[in-house]
Order: sequence, then C-alpha cells, then structure tokens
Amino acid sequence: MSYDAPIPRNKPAKELHPLDPAVQDLLQLSTFSSDKFDIKDFIASMSEKLIAQSKAEPGPFDPKPFICTFESAVDVLIDLRKDVQKKTEREEQSCKTAEKEYSKKLSELNKGFESVGKSFNGMESKITEVGRTAVRIGEQLESVHIARQRAQAAHDIVSYWSQFSRGDTTKIEALRKEGREGRQQIAVLLRRLTAVSKELDVQNATRARTELEKYCEKFEKDMLRLFDKSYRKGDPKIMKHCAQTLLEFNGGASCVQIYVNQHDFFISKSRLNETTSIEETHLWEILPDPDASLPKKDLGLAALLDDIRTTVGQEAQIIQAVFPNPPVVMQVFLQRVFEQSIQGHIEMLLEKASAISTLAFLRLLQLAHVQISALVEDLRPYDLSAVMSASSSRPALEGSSLDALETRDARGMGVALPFGTMLESAMEELFVHYIEGTKYLEKESKSLGELYSEYLTRFTKVHLMMRTKATGGGLLDRIANQLSSGTGTSLSATAASSSASSAFAQLRGMASSMKLSAYPGSAASPVALNPPVSLHGPAPDASKPSAATTAAGHSESVNEADGILSLDTAEKMLKWHAEAIGRCVEMSPAAELPKNVLTLTKVLAESLGTGYVEMALETAQVRLETRDTKVEPDLSSSLAVIRVVDLICQLWQQYASIALIPLTSSSVTGRREMIIFNGQTISRIEGLANALEQKVIDGIVAWLSMQLQKQKKTDFKPRNDDLSFARVNTDPCTGCCDMLEKVRDAAKENLSGQNLESFLTEIGVTFHSMLLEHLKKFPVSATGGLMVAKDLKTYQDTVATFGLPALDERFEFIRQLGNVFLVRPEILKTYITEDHLGRIDSRLLRPYLMQRVDWGQISFDALLGPVDDLHEPETSTTTSMARVGSEAVKGLRERLGMSRLSVMMKELEGLRAYATTAGAGATAGTGTTAGTQPTATGGGYFSFGYAMS
Repeated sequence: MSYDAPIPRNKPAKELHPLDPAVQDLLQLSTFSSDKFDIKDFIASMSEKLIAQSKAEPGPFDPKPFICTFESAVDVLIDLRKDVQKKTEREEQSCKTAEKEYSKKLSELNKGFESVGKSFNGMESKITEVGRTAVRIGEQLESVHIARQRAQAAHDIVSYWSQFSRGDTTKIEALRKEGREGRQQIAVLLRRLTAVSKELDVQNATRARTELEKYCEKFEKDMLRLFDKSYRKGDPKIMKHCAQTLLEFNGGASCVQIYVNQHDFFISKSRLNETTSIEETHLWEILPDPDASLPKKDLGLAALLDDIRTTVGQEAQIIQAVFPNPPVVMQVFLQRVFEQSIQGHIEMLLEKASAISTLAFLRLLQLAHVQISALVEDLRPYDLSAVMSASSSRPALEGSSLDALETRDARGMGVALPFGTMLESAMEELFVHYIEGTKYLEKESKSLGELYSEYLTRFTKVHLMMRTKATGGGLLDRIANQLSSGTGTSLSATAASSSASSAFAQLRGMASSMKLSAYPGSAASPVALNPPVSLHGPAPDASKPSAATTAAGHSESVNEADGILSLDTAEKMLKWHAEAIGRCVEMSPAAELPKNVLTLTKVLAESLGTGYVEMALETAQVRLETRDTKVEPDLSSSLAVIRVVDLICQLWQQYASIALIPLTSSSVTGRREMIIFNGQTISRIEGLANALEQKVIDGIVAWLSMQLQKQKKTDFKPRNDDLSFARVNTDPCTGCCDMLEKVRDAAKENLSGQNLESFLTEIGVTFHSMLLEHLKKFPVSATGGLMVAKDLKTYQDTVATFGLPALDERFEFIRQLGNVFLVRPEILKTYITEDHLGRIDSRLLRPYLMQRVDWGQISFDALLGPVDDLHEPETSTTTSMARVGSEAVKGLRERLGMSRLSVMMKELEGLRAYATTAGAGATAGTGTTAGTQPTATGGGYFSFGYAMS
C-alpha cells in the first residue's frame, strides 16, 4: 500500500463538522514522513483558514469551529497511526523470514568453502612433494651437466693439445673465423691450454708448449691491434668485445694498459710542455713574503685539476660501457693520473718554491694539499663498484666449460680496492716524500727560525751594541754564548735549535765586529743609547725584512729606533706562527698534531720570548746596573719596557689559550706539556720583569738617599730666624718630592692594577723608613721645628697623590712625629700618648726627642721612663706583631738599617693587613690569586693579569 494513497477508515454515523479539503490534504502520511515536518507549522496550517473566518465574523470569539476541526483531525490521525502500525508489523514479520533464509544460505556457503580449502591444501601438499622431486632431479642434472662439461673440456683440451703438438692450427683458426663468439671461445681455450701445459710432462710437450705460446702471443697481439683500431675509430662495441675476450684470455691487463697509455690526457703536447705555465704565474711574487695574503689556489694546478675532473667524468662513462671490470680500469686510470700528471706538476712547483725560500715551499705544499684534497672529494662519486658487481654476476661465456675448471680470480682478473681508500692512498703517496718522519716539522721549524732571526737581526744588533756600550764589552761574550745555547728551549729531533743557534752565532760575529768599530757618531764621545719604547710598531726599517737586510750583512748600520720593543712586532711574529700552526693542522696526522704544535710553540718562545722580550728586559737591567749613580735615574724607558712586556705576554697568553691549547686536547700528555711550557715561559719573563722593576726601585731609593744626604746640620737649627721663615722647604725635601712626583707619573703611565700598587707601595714604605732614620740625625730648634713640619707636610702631600691609603697612614704618623719638635715641654707627654703616636711605646720616641735643643732642660726620664728600659727585650705586643709575619720587613731592615721604631711601623702595617685579610676571609671565604697579593716589602710584585685555562 502506498504512503501517499488516502487511508480508508470507518466514518462515524454522523459527522458533526466535516473537514476542509485543505486540512484533509495535511492529514496524509507523506506530510509526516518528510524530513522538514514541524509540528508548529502543521497546527498553523490547520488553523489558518479558521482564524481568518473568526476574524471576519462579528461578535465574540467562537471556539466551536476550532474544536470540531481538531476533534475530526485527531480521529483521522488515530486511524492513520493504526494503519501504520499494522504495516510495520507486516514488514517486521517479512524481515525475520528473510533473515532466516540468509542465515541458512550463509551456513551452506561456509560448508562449501571449507571443502574447497581442504581440496587446495591437499593439492598444495602434492605440489610441494613434486617440487622436492624436481629439485632432486635438477641437482642430479646439474651434477651430470658439470660432469659433461668436464668431459667436454677435457676432450677439447686433449684434441687441441694434440694439434699443437703436431704444429697444426687449422681447427683453431677455423674457430677464430667464426667471429666474436669464436674469438671468445679461443680465448677460454688458450687460457686452459696454457694452464695445462704447465703441468703436463709427456712426449712432444715441449713442441706443443712452444707452438701454444707462439699462438697465444699472436692472438693477444691481434686482439690488442683490433682494440686499438676500434679505439681510434671510436667503436665502443668492438672495444667491449676485445676487452671481454682479453679478460677471458689473460685478465685483460694488457688491454687496460693500452687504453690508459694511449689516452690523450697523458700524451698531449700541452701536458708535456706545462713547465712554461709555471714560470708565468704571479704566485711566486707572493709566496716568499710572510706578510702577503696567500691566494686560495695556484692557477696552473687548478687548471690541471679542472681538466682531471672533466676527463674523469667523461672516461667514467666510457669505461663503464667498454670494460667488464670498470672499477679496476678506473683505479688504474686514476693512479696514472696521480702518479704522472699531478705528481710531476707538484714536483716542479715545489722544486721552484724550494729554490726561493723555505716559507715559499711550505706555503705551496699546503696550497697543493688543499687543492688535491678538494679533487679527491670531487672524484668520490665516480665509484663504479656497483657496475662491477652486476657484471661479475653474469657468466663470461655462456655454454663454455670455464667455471668447471677455474674461477674468475684464477683467470687473472684484478680486484679493485675500495674506491675511497684508493683515492686517499694515491693522495698520501703524493706528499709522503715531503711529510714523512720529521721532514715537514723540520722544514716548518727552519722557516720560522729564518723569519724570526731575519726580522729581529737589527733589533738584536742594537741591543748587543747597547750592552757593549754599557759594560765595555766584558759581558758580551757571556750573553752571546747564552743566546747561542738556546736557554730554556730545546727542539728535540728538529732543525729549529740548529737554526736558532746559527742565527745567534751570526749575531755573536756581528758583536765581535762591533768591538772593532765605533758606534755611528763619534768614538770619542759615544752616544748614550736610551731608545723610547713605542706601542705603534718598530721603525720602518725593521718593520719588514727585506733582501737588502740579508745582502748587507753585518756591515749595515742600525739606529736606536731598531731597538724599540713593539707590540706590533709581537703581533706580526704571532701571526706568522699562527700561519705555521694552520699548515701544521693541515699536513700533520691527528696523532702527531699535539707534539708538533708544542714544537712550533718552542720555536716561538725561543724567538719572541728569549730573543725579543727577554733580551729587551736584560738590556734594560744592564743599563740600570751600569748607569752613573750621580745622575737622576731615567724611569720612563725602563717602566715603558715593562708596560710593553706586560701587553706582549697578555697577548701571548690569549693566543695560547685560544689557538694553541685547544689543538692539544686530543692528548692529555700533550695538553699538560703545552700548559706547563707556556706557564714556565711566562714565569721566566715575569721573573726578569720583577728583577728589572727591583733595579728601578733600587735606583730610585739610591737617588732619594743621596738627596737626603744633602741635608745640612743647620737646616733645622737656623741662626737667622727671618731667613728661615722665608724658606718654604729645604733643598733635600724639594729634590725628594720632585723625584717622587716623577716616580708617580712614570708609574701611572706604564703600570696598572696590582703592579702599580705594589710598585708605589714599595717606594713609599722604603722612603718612610728612610725619613724615620733621617730625623734622628739632626738637632732641631724651636724655629727649625717649623721647617721640619713643613718638609714632612710636603712629603705627606706628595705621597698622598699616590692614592694608597696604607701610605697615607704612614706619612700621617711621620707628620705627627715631626710635631714633637714644636710641642711645648709641658704638654709633650699628653701629645705623644694620643692619636698615631699613642699606638706605640713612647720610649721608642727617645731618639727623636733627644734632637730637641731643650733636651737637657726637661726631665725626660719622668716623661718616657728610664733609659735602660730601651735595651730590654721587646714587649709582648711587639713580639706578637712580629709573629703576624713580616719576613719581607727583615730584608728592608737589613738593607736600610731601620730603627726599632720603623720596624714597629712595619709590624703595625702587617698587623693591619693581617686583620683585614682575616676579616675578609671570614666573610667571603679564603684564597687569593697568584700575583694579586698586596706587597709592601719587595719580592715578586710583578705579574701579568691574564690567566690561561
């Protein structure tokens, strides 16, 4: 029954209110089965006409039409629902029946599939059994076939052997005329006959062997001739046939040899006459110049390598198409390229470079190594091993009995090495002659030695002349011997030590010649060499070694500027060394790199350390030792040397930390040796710098002492009071203050940090002790006390410009000590028990109070105590202060003869420093950095501020 058809229903006996046709249309089943059905729209559609009628009629709203319409619609809907329910029940019953039938058919099909599966399993078992039988039959057939091949091969060998013993080659010649297949069969047959002839010892064997050898030789020549002819014509098919035939005959070595030997790459005229291109290159002007930037490649070698890349790319395709064993042929071809073309070119380049200089040789060697390494990487893609594997899997001659008698290896076919290994081995053979053993390291050490010795020749000559002038020649031989022995550096098993020794031997000869000739200027009035030290590089004559320097020899004159210690010079020497280290990294094996880097570092230390920095420090010491003590010491030159040495050593330490030490990380021992060696070198230079600074301090102290010795007895006990009041300071005070100001300015200009503080502290403490001794020597009147006070105040103000709090306290004490000459006797006891003077035993002031002119008028025993108490042992306080530790004070006391009061001041300072250090240690932990301890009493106060990791 259709859903759209009107549903028959039993009408009531009497319809109270008939339905409108539009409402009847809405009450169809299709209205409710639609996806867009909405109950609100449905009610609105049924009421639409009734609402319009209700609005059109006058009077109140009448619900009866609505009630009647909806009652009739509900009756219709109830009937419709009953009809739909009946239909649903019928469909469900029909579906259940269909499901039963489907299940029954599915069960029947499953049974059918199971039976078919059993049938297939049985068939598979039978097929497997048949296959096993076939395999056994195949194995039997294969064994029979092998036996047949053996028999056939034996028959052929006997037959042809018999013919060769009779000198008959008709049959084999007929086989040869059959074409390519016949020639291949002859190749296999001749190879087997040759193998058999070596084992047979029968009648007519000699004749047969002779005939066989003649025929084999003729056959090989004919095949080679055919290969050469097809090679010239460019016929790859015939070439491939000849190569395959000769491979089956004797391994194909002769064919490969002809192919390689006659290649245009090896016999072209441009290759044979390539020497002319070497002469024309611009590279030779750059190589021997250590300051010139080296190009990345040699144009002649680069052109050759580019031709090799192009040729190999073309030949790889030809070899792959022609030869049955392409990896072997490619290996032979590339070995010939490396051994003939590349090696010959490199030998010519290096021979010419070696004639120029050792540096040119090393630079060109590295340049060639880099370019050929790039070539090796570019050739790696031409690995034809895969082609070899495919060709070796095919039988050489189908239907022949070759495999029954011999394997491929027995036929003489070469086995290629791994392609990458072959390339690396070929490259290594190019350079092994130049880098094996210690050859390369000796060359590198010799090159650095030559560069450094030539660059420092004028510098060394100036300093030797300066020492000769200072010492009168007595010290020259000892210095030259020390330099020639190469102290502190040993280049074991290298030529570096011999190079340095020869250079210094030349310098010694130069010094000997200088003894016979006067320094330029005048022999009667020698010029005092006192060169200023500059940070802007050496003079133009010394900034760049030239051929003129070497050609002029020892007779070339020098000037003071050649002896200037320069940071630019050190930078240039480090730059040359860095270039040598870069070559060493490129050329040295990884296992030998740490040792080689250490060896080259020793060469640098020998030249930059011993031959440059230490020579400048030692010369400065000699000049200070031999100077005229009556002349004011020159501070600027000596301290400027220390300043440049400090900068050079910091630069050296940074260079070692950044460039050298990381290269030794692969070897624990090498890294440790490198760190120890650099530390020892810097420590040795620090020791010389300390010695020089001590010489400077000694000179300053001697000059200050000489100024104080000019003090007159009447300076502090003047007769004319008006004249004494007119004087501001005494002459010794003025001289000492001028010297202290010069010391301050020179120190602040050339020193910094802890070095500056230590230097000024040493000067201040020593001068303070000298003043304490000085005040005990002169009687002081009441008017002279004012002069003493003014002098001491001037000393205090001058030292205050040092900016050191420890010195400020010391000179405040000595100023207060000078006031004891001004204080009236009745208040003297109160004064000496207050402030700084109150911190010490008042009896220690007796030597100073005794200089008062009124000493005999005052009862000083009541003031200070009995005189005998001064000879008693030190009090417990003094003893405990001494135990705080002042071993350096003892050195100064012995040298300057300080009184117990000065010792007391030193101990008070030591106690204060001890308390400060202890308090800081309790707050922030303990430990100090080497070279940063405050030093006030001499010793090793100079250190460089850069620490190596």
